[in-house]
Amino acid sequence: MPARVDLATVTPSITLGALDGRYRPVVAPLVDHLSEAALNRARLHVEIEWLIHLTDTGALPGAPMLSDAEKEYLRAVVDSFGADEIAELAEIERETLHDVKAVEYFLRRRLDAAPSVLGKGTALGGNGVGEIVHIFCTSEDINNLAYALLVKGAVTAAWLPAASAVVDDLADMARRYAAVPMLARTHGQPATPVTLGKELAVLTARLRRQLRRIAGGEYLGKINGATGTYGAHAVAVPGTDWEEVSRTFVQHLGLTWNPLTTQIESHDWQAELYADVARFNRVLHNLATDVWSYISLGYFRQRLSAQGSTGSSTMPHKVNPIRFENAEANLEISCALLDTLAATLVTSRLQRDLTDSSTQRNIGTAFGHSLLALENVRRGLAGLDVDEATLARDLDQNWEVLGEAVQSAMRAASVAGATGMANPYERLKELTRGRRVDGPAMREFVSGLGLPNDVEQRLLALEPGTYTGLADQLVRHLEN
Repeated sequence: MPARVDLATVTPSITLGALDGRYRPVVAPLVDHLSEAALNRARLHVEIEWLIHLTDTGALPGAPMLSDAEKEYLRAVVDSFGADEIAELAEIERETLHDVKAVEYFLRRRLDAAPSVLGKGTALGGNGVGEIVHIFCTSEDINNLAYALLVKGAVTAAWLPAASAVVDDLADMARRYAAVPMLARTHGQPATPVTLGKELAVLTARLRRQLRRIAGGEYLGKINGATGTYGAHAVAVPGTDWEEVSRTFVQHLGLTWNPLTTQIESHDWQAELYADVARFNRVLHNLATDVWSYISLGYFRQRLSAQGSTGSSTMPHKVNPIRFENAEANLEISCALLDTLAATLVTSRLQRDLTDSSTQRNIGTAFGHSLLALENVRRGLAGLDVDEATLARDLDQNWEVLGEAVQSAMRAASVAGATGMANPYERLKELTRGRRVDGPAMREFVSGLGLPNDVEQRLLALEPGTYTGLADQLVRHLEN
């Protein structure tokens, strides 16, 4: 057998996963937040802001006050962090074999280069400022804040807008089809009719509730040293209120301060967030399976322009619900990762172990599969048309669903004093259970019950397509 090309050696490199391969355009917005490069940029941001914060607050006696130009120079190191800097940092890490230490050395190089930009008199060029870099910090002081910033950015700038757009589209569909009657199927069997819009509104409300939880989530952070005691801080500079310095710094970053930690920030906020996102995913999965079923029943038609030209490689007549099937698969993968993150991150042996370090590197993948599913659901919904004729035909073939209305009207009439209304459930069960009943048969049955005239006329006028109660009005709750 001839030797094959070793694909691992092909240039440019071939991606191992689908998110960085065929689905890259959809998940690309997350790269700016949850990639390895974004993590290192966030670490650099935290290190620089810590240096500036210590000098601004006077927490370190003898430390210079930085000028606006010097602060601008430091912050530009983060803003200009690109391909060349990523490569340089990777080179440093190959020597340090420690990612956070590599960031520290990278920043020290920029301090050494400051005089060539700001002039020899800059405070950034001496050992004094250099010794402030990473002072009193364990790696987790930098990492927990960097991850909190990254996840917050990913959720607020990428995931939440995409999720909200899908839910808004679904809400628009619910309003549009608020009055379109549809046969319900409890346990897969014909049941009391609803409206298509009301069913979509139920899913919309469920998804919105999860979005509110996610949008209101806290992102916690700490910077308190090797075991959360400010031990080195208090010994080296006992006159500084280190809790206040820590609190104001974390809040300056836009995060919520956690005053009680071990070496690590406990990650409980991450577990809460990932559980909420996973729950959103699962409700969206419910939407995908329901819409798939409605397509199968013929309630929805799929526009060819929205699905592409090929439905099946061998059956040319088919238009497959691929968007919803793709979404199902990606939501399941996302939930599996989010569940693992939430379960793993809340536990750390004694004061520290490194399981969280490896686990958190999968946050981007978890959100990537969810983002991909959102894109597929949105495109899938946009390609649907309601077949009202099929809905109406299905309703007309199931007059037996009016049995609930008739027996309930009999009960109410009996309570109001009408006679001859005994055993309403059993009488309707005998008429309808396990058999199809058409309109004439149902009306004949109603006419023979001896109901009060107004009740009888109301039931004789009832059809499956009009037996939808307050369904169309309930959609208005989406506005609340």
